Amino acid sequence: MADQIVVLFTCKSTKEARRIARALVEQRLAACVNVVQSPVESSYRWRGRVETAKEFLAIVKTSRKMFPALEAGIRRLHSYKVPEIIAVPIVEGSSDYLSWLSESVGKPGKQRRMS
Repeated sequence: MADQIVVLFTCKSTKEARRIARALVEQRLAACVNVVQSPVESSYRWRGRVETAKEFLAIVKTSRKMFPALEAGIRRLHSYKVPEIIAVPIVEGSSDYLSWLSESVGKPGKQRRMS
């Protein structure tokens, strides 16, 4: 199994999701973050009640070793008391893309550009 993961988080606005996404990439905690522009409808239990809200989904590509710092970064910048931060493994993928992903997180170094 690859060292790479996809992390999902939701925000109350695209503005918040974009701000977090940019910070994660600038800090090399993520290679890429996609912010879904259309809201998703979330149903969840909060403080004993079932709630429904429109949220904006962000999809993060990173490595397992970066997850603790990435999670801390999201928590630091997020407005929710308990933000959704879920990681799933990347089981298969384009070898070129996965190599670029690995090179794009962590310490600065020689980078390949994605076109």
